[in-house]
This record gives sequence, C-alpha cells and structure tokens, in this order.
Amino acid sequence: MTTIELSIDNGLARLVMARPERKNALNLQMFAELLDTLNGLRRNPEVKAVLLTGSGSDFCSGGDVGNMQGAQATASDVRKRMEENNRLLLAMADFDKPIIAAVDGVAFGAGFSVALAADFIIASERARFCMAFARLGLAPDLGASYTLPRIVGLQKAKEILYSAREIPAQEAQQLGIALEVLPAEQLHARAEELARAMANLSPVAFGMTKRLLARSLENDLAAQLDGEASAQAVALTSTYLAEASARFMRKEPPLFQWPPVRKPDGAA
Repeated sequence: MTTIELSIDNGLARLVMARPERKNALNLQMFAELLDTLNGLRRNPEVKAVLLTGSGSDFCSGGDVGNMQGAQATASDVRKRMEENNRLLLAMADFDKPIIAAVDGVAFGAGFSVALAADFIIASERARFCMAFARLGLAPDLGASYTLPRIVGLQKAKEILYSAREIPAQEAQQLGIALEVLPAEQLHARAEELARAMANLSPVAFGMTKRLLARSLENDLAAQLDGEASAQAVALTSTYLAEASARFMRKEPPLFQWPPVRKPDGAA
C-alpha cells in the first residue's frame, strides 16, 4: 500500500490516509487501497473497531483535483469511475464494526463525505468542514446528498451544499456532524478511547443496530418493528448476552461502558 497506513493493536485497526503532501487528497489508488483494506478488516475476527484519520495535520482535502477527468472524458467514463469509488462508501455503510473518524484540519468535499460515512466524527478545534463541490461546478458525491440531510436536516443541508462555505468545528458539533470537539493534542487519544470502548460492544447487536438505523427513514413502522423483532431474536440468543447478564448478576463491571466525555484542559 502506498497511499494508506494500517496498524492493528489489541482489536483496534488504525487506518490512516497517508498523502500529507496533498492534504491526503483521494486519488484512484487511495480509493482502491481503502476499499481493499476495509474488506480485509471486516473479515478479520481480531479487529473489533476502526479508527480512520489522516496523516499530518489534515483529515482529507477531498478528491485529487489534479487527477480528475476533465472535459475530454465522456459522461460514461466518469460514471464508471464514480461507481468504482462509491464501493468504498457502500463498504463503510455495510461495515458491521464501529468506525470512528478523527478529523483534524480540513475535511473538504469527498473528504467530508467519507467522514460522514463513519459512525462518529471526533474533531479537533481547528477542524474545518466544507462541501466544496459547488466551488468547482460539481455535484455532491460519495453519499453526501444522502448522509448530510439525515444529520442536519434538508434545509440546512441545502445551505451547506449550495454555499460551499466552511464550517468550523464548534458549529459542526452544534449541527450534529461532530460528536465531540477537542484540542488537537487530545484528538487522537480521545478518538482511540471511544473506539476501544465501542470495540467491547456486542458485535452481533452492533451490526444489526447499524442496519436498522440505516433503514429507519425509509421503512414504515411495521417494517421497522419486524426488523427489530428479527434482530432481537438473534441478540437474545447470543453468548454476549449470557456473559453480560452473568456479570450483572455478579455485580461485576459491564462488558461495555461509554467513556465519560472529556473536557478541554481548563474547561469548567
């Protein structure tokens, strides 16, 4: 692999977009390497959670403009390339283990889209988000028109996409884009803490919950209740439930506990 770095430590996979000289801009090679790596991590039983971040002081500046097909490419050529790139977002949506995106610096265009496909975004105070597509006369891609309205609402998504303005970290948290905002020096430790905690969730229950949530805005109530009933039938027969129940009865610490929210140094 030449555009990403991967390390696995005690169940946590650290996946780093590693083109710092281009602010980790996504090119075709990076798309392919990210997809192959995620597929491998999904099949690896030792991996319980993924921490996705960028090398250097930025998350991802978006698609590599220098490698974009211009007017000489046909619409058919571009659509074929986009269909290949979209496989990465589908893999993230179907990934049945937690993905935490640690965003420092810029998350622009396709980089913003990739971050939104994670289960949670933890951002540094200097993080900046931007759906920059309109600046280049482009439509949103990599699922942005699907994920963004579901997080911020349709009206706000229109404003973010049409204006192509930058969103500072604190506003991103207020909009529900970022779960937490921390000083840059605390970002990776907190994202890892959250990812390691989520690695202790029931893998069966987490995967089914993620699929239920993905369908929740398309299903009617009856369909959603049916999905919940099927998921619960599996969860109630899992070995995880048996162990968690036994720990409860023995008054032992639970298998999973959400880590307390960290406050920036000096905060009240």
